[in-house]
Amino acid sequence: MLLELQDVELFFRLHRTLMFFVNQRLKVISNKVATAEEFSALSPEVRVQVRDALNANLDLIESFVDENPAHFSDDELDIVRSWRDLVTGRFYVFRELTKHTVFLTTTDPAIAYGVLALSQPFEDLIGPYLPVMTQTVLLPFKDVIVYDGLMSSYNISFGPGIRRTLNEDFKEAKSRHGIVTSLPMSDKPMPAKTPKAKPNPKPPSKAEKDESLAVIIGLIDQFCQKHLNEEYAVLCRKMAEKLARKRPSPLLHGSPNAWASGIVRAVGGANFLHDKSQTPYLRSTDIDHYLGTSPSSGAAKLAAIRKMLKIYQLDPNWSLPSRMDDNPLIWMLTVNGFLMDIRDAPRGAQEAAFEKGLIPYIPDDHADDSDNE
Repeated sequence: MLLELQDVELFFRLHRTLMFFVNQRLKVISNKVATAEEFSALSPEVRVQVRDALNANLDLIESFVDENPAHFSDDELDIVRSWRDLVTGRFYVFRELTKHTVFLTTTDPAIAYGVLALSQPFEDLIGPYLPVMTQTVLLPFKDVIVYDGLMSSYNISFGPGIRRTLNEDFKEAKSRHGIVTSLPMSDKPMPAKTPKAKPNPKPPSKAEKDESLAVIIGLIDQFCQKHLNEEYAVLCRKMAEKLARKRPSPLLHGSPNAWASGIVRAVGGANFLHDKSQTPYLRSTDIDHYLGTSPSSGAAKLAAIRKMLKIYQLDPNWSLPSRMDDNPLIWMLTVNGFLMDIRDAPRGAQEAAFEKGLIPYIPDDHADDSDNE
C-alpha cells in the first residue's frame, strides 16, 4: 500500500530539507549543494552517506527543529521531531498485506513492522518474490510507518527451510507485539492467548538443513571477504558445517544473521580478533552491526556455540593456520609424565606426536618449508 499523494509530497519536502541541514552541519559529502532540492537530485549512493551520518547524530533533529531554517509549521516540525524514534537496520521484506507491507527484523527476537511505500510500490523496488533481505530506515509519519526512500537489497534467495523459520519468527512477533504500525513501539506485550494444540512437528529434511547452512555460509563469506580474510572464512565455514551436522541442527532455529555473527565471534574469540594489536581487528559489536543483528543476539549465539563446541581462547581446533606457531597450547604435550613444548623434543618424539594427530605438523619440516618459500 502507498502513502497518500499529498503526504508523499510532504514527506519528501521535510526529509530532503532535514538531510540538507545535516550535510551542512557535518560536511558529509564534498558536492557543492546549495539547496535541499539540489540535494534530493544527488544519487542514492551519495544521499545514503548523509542518512547514515544522521543515524549516528540524532541530536541534529532537535537542532533542526529549534532553528527551523525552512520555516516549517508546528505540525510539520512535530513530524520531523518524531523521526528521533526511527528504526534502522536489516529487514526481511516478508509479506504484502492489504494495509501495509510486513518488514521483519533480522534480530532475535524478531519484530514485525507494517510499512507503507512512498511513491513506488515495494514490488517495483525489490521485485515480487518475497522474502527479500533489505537495509533501510523506518520512520514514523503521522500515524503510520514509512521508509526513508533509500533501500538496498541483498541478492540472497530463500527456500522452504528459511521460509519456514521466518514464518515461525513472524508468528512469534505477532504474538508478542502484533504488527507494529506506529513508532515508537509500545512496550506492552500483546494479551496472552490460550495456545492451540499443535501436531508433532515434521523433522526438517536434508534439503532444508543444507539450505539453512548455505544462507549462513553465504553471509559469512561476504563478511570475511570484506572485513577479514580467507583464513577466517575457512574456519568459519568449518564451524558452520560442524553445527549443521548436529542433531538437531541449531542452525534451523533463529536468525541466520545472528548465527553468522555468533560463528564469526566464536572463531574471532579463539584468535583474539578483539585485540587491537592483532591484524585483522574487529570489535564484537562491529561484527553484529555488519551482519545485521543486535549485540544481544550475537552474544547469545556466541554463548550457545561455545557451550556446544567447548571453544576457548587459543583453542587448537580453531586457531588460524598462520598463528599456530605462536599458539603454545598446540605444542604443549605430556611426554613421559612431564609437560613440555614438543618443539623442544627430539625429532623422533615430534614424529610420534604427528602420527598420533597430536600436533598439526612437524615443526622442523614446517620451518624448512618456510625458509624455502
